[in-house]
Amino acid sequence: MTSTISSTPMAHMCPRYERAIQILGKRWTGLLIDALMQGPRRFCELTALVEGLSDRVLSDRLRELEAEGVVERVVYPQIPVRVEYKLTEKGQALKPVVDAIHIWAETWFMPEDVDATVTSEPNQQN
Repeated sequence: MTSTISSTPMAHMCPRYERAIQILGKRWTGLLIDALMQGPRRFCELTALVEGLSDRVLSDRLRELEAEGVVERVVYPQIPVRVEYKLTEKGQALKPVVDAIHIWAETWFMPEDVDATVTSEPNQQN
């Protein structure tokens, strides 16, 4: 029996989906969005919540998310100046996605699996 190979080109990935994955799939981004789901946070709070994340990478990720309209940087003109980061409407719209990932992770990963992965993972920043 011979098989035939279709001459039709493969379907292309939806460009909107691809763009979303490019933004959300970067290391640390999901953890930052999850942390901001609880409400506005200061830079040092985010550093404390997302263990292993360097200040440089945190700054880069927040800038990228701000440029995409997912995060808003709010500056309070007081002495000393206070800066907070919060999710925009676009960022808040990710709540069902974040919740679904939490449910998926609770279903498919056992605590011992997570502990082993986290402790054996090299300290990569990007």
